[in-house]
Amino acid sequence: MRPIHRWSVVAGVFVVLALVPMAGRAFPASDRPVSAAQLLSLVRSGNDAPYSGTVEANGRLGLPFDDRFTDLADLFGGQTRLRVWWRDTTDWRVDRLLDSGEVDLFHHGSTTVQWDYERARVSFGNDPEIRLPRDSDFLPPRMAAFLLGDVSADHFTRLAPRRIAGEDALGLQLDVDDTRSTLDHVDLWAEADTGTVLAVDAYTSGSVPVVSSAFTSFSAELPAADVTRFRTPPGVDRRFEPLLDFADAADQYAPLTPPDSLAGLPRSNPGGRGVGAYGDGPTRLLAIPLQTRDAHVLSEQLHQSGAERVRGQQLLRVGPLGIMLTPVHQPFEFQWLLTGTVTDETLHRAAADLARGTTYR
Repeated sequence: MRPIHRWSVVAGVFVVLALVPMAGRAFPASDRPVSAAQLLSLVRSGNDAPYSGTVEANGRLGLPFDDRFTDLADLFGGQTRLRVWWRDTTDWRVDRLLDSGEVDLFHHGSTTVQWDYERARVSFGNDPEIRLPRDSDFLPPRMAAFLLGDVSADHFTRLAPRRIAGEDALGLQLDVDDTRSTLDHVDLWAEADTGTVLAVDAYTSGSVPVVSSAFTSFSAELPAADVTRFRTPPGVDRRFEPLLDFADAADQYAPLTPPDSLAGLPRSNPGGRGVGAYGDGPTRLLAIPLQTRDAHVLSEQLHQSGAERVRGQQLLRVGPLGIMLTPVHQPFEFQWLLTGTVTDETLHRAAADLARGTTYR
């Protein structure tokens, strides 16, 4: 055989090997004769099934927050690549893959450890009752659990199946009819055997999802226990820093307590603390008290992003998310940050309820 022919054979082998996984992904997805209610039950029962793989999450919301507050702007405003090993809700690891390294979250029991490779920094702490979204919340199963909440089965319909990460995924759509919500519908696809959600798309009234997340590779096998255990790398400073975002800090230390309901939405977290979480599923609202110095920084960011002042409040609309900053609340110099997937009118009603119903602790 002449050399050119030998190389042709080698090239052909590589082409065949490359096409095998592509053929698996292109193969039409198989559906199953299950109702929307049955599929919803499967999704909810499989919410904590084990899995591993890689995920691509995409946000199309330009949030005005800078890193003095949180990294939410990165999570909601661009593409995030994640690698996950999920044994159960008490034992998992999620890595955010960056061009220059990665940031890893390890969770065991009630404790979360964050390892920042680029900064060679370790942070850890117990999970608080209230916190801002983090990388793990953008996994399709976690995002679906948050957006679906306890919504009843009569709000769901079946969608055509999809082939996702080489798996047959059954489709389900949540139609949002709460007039206080800014979301129109949520589409998801779940692995046919375990119910693990493989992809989620959240929509307003447009044809492009405002937030989406999907597995690019997936395994339903239980990950090894060793891979979710954090070990401090050699040469890294072993001094640990607490994980504390501004929502957790306000919940613990702010002297204000919001009322039991806002704009007709019942409080979903325990009372007597500084931060109030309201609503469920696609209709959610968060009330966070900010000290004036922190509120001033946020106010400048809102102003630069085009926020309007209406009825004494500063209001910015970013797709389905409303962000409102209320006037100074006396006798303490605090302002309320109101944000969530609710309409402007709902935010104004919530601000009025806060003015009447805030108490002190």
